[in-house]
Amino acid sequence: MKTLSLSKFFLGCALLASSCKPAHDSKLPVLGNPVTEQGVTREHTIRPFQYLSQDSTVVTNDSLANGIYIADFFFTSCPSICPRVMKQMLRLHDEFKNVKGVKLVSFTLDPKRDTVGKLSMYAENLGVSPNKWLFLTGDKDFTLDLADDFFVAALEDPSAPGGFDHSGKIILVDKKGRVRSFCEGTDATTIPDFIKDVYTLLDEDKK
Repeated sequence: MKTLSLSKFFLGCALLASSCKPAHDSKLPVLGNPVTEQGVTREHTIRPFQYLSQDSTVVTNDSLANGIYIADFFFTSCPSICPRVMKQMLRLHDEFKNVKGVKLVSFTLDPKRDTVGKLSMYAENLGVSPNKWLFLTGDKDFTLDLADDFFVAALEDPSAPGGFDHSGKIILVDKKGRVRSFCEGTDATTIPDFIKDVYTLLDEDKK
């Protein structure tokens, strides 16, 4: 069972909470502390990953680098916050379904039950296409660690509803794999500003 890196998570929460949302005609901030490795400092980015989507396509950072994406962490049997977060993800899907350069990406925390076939049925029931919304399954422990990069709390907990404890943040990631904005998927009132941020990032890419 994976133990959440609490120091990293709470630092991420502080960074997200303290990052002032700019006017929507300005450039979005890059969230997260810069990382120094071998004397070289770089911005915080999402680590390399590889997953299978609901149509059995291999999805990596590189395959998402031709656009921006909106990410969340969930599992199909989640009895707690996932239905509320998914409702807001559907809202975002409807907003951007005809907008080029924007994808939605949902990482399952429960690959044992959320197989490719299960995710395919789940996406079909939602009425969404893998061309716009990717439901990804892969190594459980890696995914729990990967959530830290998105500043999402996620851990396996037998006492939690469905066996996983996780937050409902929805994260905006740019072409370089940098976190640029977020909203609370459990709070519908945060979605309109998040939508504005997505359009701001799209405008930034055009410049």
